[in-house]
Amino acid sequence: MAETSRVVVGVSGSKRSAVVLRRAVAEASRLGAVLVPVIAWTPVGGERAHPCPSLAALWQQAARTRLDEAFADALGGYPTGLRIDPVVIRGEAGPALVRIADRPDDVLVVGAGRRGPLQRLVHGTVSRYCVARALCTVIAVPSDAVVASLAQPADDASRLIAA
Repeated sequence: MAETSRVVVGVSGSKRSAVVLRRAVAEASRLGAVLVPVIAWTPVGGERAHPCPSLAALWQQAARTRLDEAFADALGGYPTGLRIDPVVIRGEAGPALVRIADRPDDVLVVGAGRRGPLQRLVHGTVSRYCVARALCTVIAVPSDAVVASLAQPADDASRLIAA
């Protein structure tokens, strides 16, 4: 990849996003790319809300604090030896990530979510949005529970193998 290639990663600040962040850091190191961690925020009331500027600035700063804390929780702080260009953006996560990861040689790293069916129906998933719309390579990192379940043979499959 070119020297200016980027690894864009969606950061939510959740405990599960630590796995995604570690994967993105490893990918950026492997490629010699710039790491672009992105945290998106929306005002209370959604994007149609128009909070006063001082309240919007507080929410922007709170999002930046969550981004810093995500690095502290996942890696003990920002890694050295890697160029990092953090982005705090107002907007829905999926569209914001796709808008930022707009170069064909970018790599976009997102969590593969583990929401219940009702939450997926109401909110959709960021990873599906990104996979469907991104112009670059997307790495959807599954949760630890999904990885663990894949390591265990399914009952039906183990019976077929034994037969």
